[in-house]
Amino acid sequence: MFARLMGLKTISPDKLHQLVQNPEPVTIFDVNSRGSWMEAHVPGARNLDPVGYQNSDLPQDKNAVLVFYCSNPMCRKAPNAARRAKKLGYSNVHVMSAGISGWLAAKLPTESGE
Repeated sequence: MFARLMGLKTISPDKLHQLVQNPEPVTIFDVNSRGSWMEAHVPGARNLDPVGYQNSDLPQDKNAVLVFYCSNPMCRKAPNAARRAKKLGYSNVHVMSAGISGWLAAKLPTESGE
């Protein structure tokens, strides 16, 4: 919801799940709390501080596919982090607006722990 209002591309949990099956690399960022990330996250997702992240936390390739997500459609952390990546010059930035709650509701696989 907020992602579209900010002019960001959105991606559904099912589409993201399909994307990670493809050989094209995708970098997924979970901007939820560390505790939430430890409990359940999209396979391969990296936990990222949505406010304090550094340029070095993102891939060097400005055309890399980046997907940000937080807890649910009402959460603004992922859209804000994605908008910041766009301002840093990344061109292929997406937000999974459904968040981890939408991913879990779709019964897609998760990882937990480190």
